[in-house]
Amino acid sequence: MPSDTTIIGLIPARAGSKRVQGKNFRRLSGHPLIAYTIVAALDSKIFSSVIVSTDSPIIAEISQYYGAEVPFLRPTEFAGDLSPDIEWIQYTLFELEQRGFVYDAFSILRPTSPFRQVETIQRAWNQFRQKTEVDSLRAVEKCKQHPGKMWVVKEQRISPLLSGGPTQPPWHSTPYQGLPEVYVQNASLEMAWSKVIDQFATISGNKIIPFFTEGFEGLDINDSKDWWYAEHLLAQGEAKLPIIKKEPIHLEAL
Repeated sequence: MPSDTTIIGLIPARAGSKRVQGKNFRRLSGHPLIAYTIVAALDSKIFSSVIVSTDSPIIAEISQYYGAEVPFLRPTEFAGDLSPDIEWIQYTLFELEQRGFVYDAFSILRPTSPFRQVETIQRAWNQFRQKTEVDSLRAVEKCKQHPGKMWVVKEQRISPLLSGGPTQPPWHSTPYQGLPEVYVQNASLEMAWSKVIDQFATISGNKIIPFFTEGFEGLDINDSKDWWYAEHLLAQGEAKLPIIKKEPIHLEAL
């Protein structure tokens, strides 16, 4: 891979949040949640630009305070509860291209993974750029709820979600340690070549390599229980946040 290969960091942070109101700018250890992702991305030194995609002027102001760029707000039609990532990414890359900025690759860094470290991002980028003939990289971790023990319900009967496994014993009656290893994606990060968007109209393409997160790098804050757990981990010294050297932002809206 050429040494001048460019990658842009994209941080999605829409205003709406059903499970934790104002999640992206709610304070965790003094700073808004999104600040930790911005600072980790900037301090990784791998991105040509770190851009926040948001439909919220408040989030835009916070993001700019912590060093990210917000060249434009995301249109509301791409900021709904069911809006797929491909829509806002296509829009963002197109608008940047119209301004003369084109990047070889992009990375999605979601604010809900505050324990993602500078080293996490650097490790992922090193793994991704060393591979050939791949479309993307996606963060995964070993699943805790194994699909071999999951069921579907139809007409008051249940049947295993997965078929084709052994029968003596079946997967649903096998100890977890005896089941095939299965991994679940987490929200820590994704990386892909920009050409994947045009070739496949998806954010990942077909040839995807795993990035195995370690410790709490992939912890995703989605609801109030997750928020409590994040605060508990910090209080117990079991997890750490990226270091922010700026004073916490002061906004009346916060």
